[in-house]
Amino acid sequence: MATLKELRLRIRSIRSTQKITSAQKMVAASRLRRAQEQAEAARPYAQRMERMLGSLAASLQGRVNATPLLAGTGSDQTQLLLVMTSDRGLAGGFNAAIIRETRRLIRELEAAGKAVKLVTLGRKGRDALRRDQRQRLIESRVEIGRPRLRFEEVETIAAALLALYADHQFDICTVIFNHFHSAISQVVTRQQLIPFSPPEAAHDHDEAADRGIYEFEPEEAEILNELLPRNLAIQIYTALLDSIASEWGARMTAMDNATRNAGDMINDLTITYNRSRQAAITKELIEIISGAEAL
Repeated sequence: MATLKELRLRIRSIRSTQKITSAQKMVAASRLRRAQEQAEAARPYAQRMERMLGSLAASLQGRVNATPLLAGTGSDQTQLLLVMTSDRGLAGGFNAAIIRETRRLIRELEAAGKAVKLVTLGRKGRDALRRDQRQRLIESRVEIGRPRLRFEEVETIAAALLALYADHQFDICTVIFNHFHSAISQVVTRQQLIPFSPPEAAHDHDEAADRGIYEFEPEEAEILNELLPRNLAIQIYTALLDSIASEWGARMTAMDNATRNAGDMINDLTITYNRSRQAAITKELIEIISGAEAL
C-alpha cells in the first residue's frame, strides 16, 4: 500500500495535470468556434460549385473531347489516397479513426487487385502510415493551416495532385478526412476528387431544368477545363476546414474528459489518503495508550 507521502505526491501530480488539460480544453473551445464558422461558411460555395459542375458534366456525357479530370483515364487500377490528419495529438480518437479507415481501405483495394499510393497531410498520419505503408507513401506535408489555413496553400496541394495525374501516376484520387458535425461528433468521410464525380443532385429533375434554361458561353467543355482544377482546390480546402474544426472539437472533448477523470482520481486518492492518515493516527494513539497502561 502507498505511503502518505506517495499519496500526497500523486495527488499533487494529478492536480498539475488537471490544470494543463483544463487549459487545453479552454484553448480548444476558443479555436473551435472560429474553425467551425470557417467550415460552415465554406460549405455552401463548395456545394453549389459541385452542383453547377455536375450540371455541366451531365451535358458532356459521351463526348470524346471531355477533359481527363471529368472523363478519367479509363481505368481504376491505381488509386491515390489523400489522408488528412493533425500535426498534434491529445485529440482523442481523431487521428486513430482516419488511420484505421485508411488501412481498411488499403486492404479492400489490395483484395480487388488495385495499386495504392498515399499522400498525407499532417504529421500524425505520416508517422503512423510510414511504419507499415512506407513503400506507398509518395508525399507528405505537415503544418498545413498553421497558424491559419490560406487558400494559396491549398492551391499548391491541388497543383501537386494535378501534376501527378498529368504524369499518369494514378487513375483515381480519394480524400479521407473527418467531416465536422459537432464538437462531439466527427464522421470519417471518403470523397472522390479525381476524376470529378458529379453529385447525385446533378441527376435530379431540377438540374435537367437548369440545362434547359441556361446557355453557356463559351462552350461547356471550355468552362469545365477552367473550373475543374479550381474545384479540386475548393474541395480540398473545404475538407481541410472540416478536418481542422473536427480536430479542435475532438481535442476539446478529450481534454474535458481528461479533466473530469483527473478530478475523479483526485477525489478517490484524497479519500484513500484521509483513511490512511486516520488509520496511522489511530495506530499511534493505540500505541501511546498501550504504553501508558504498561507503565
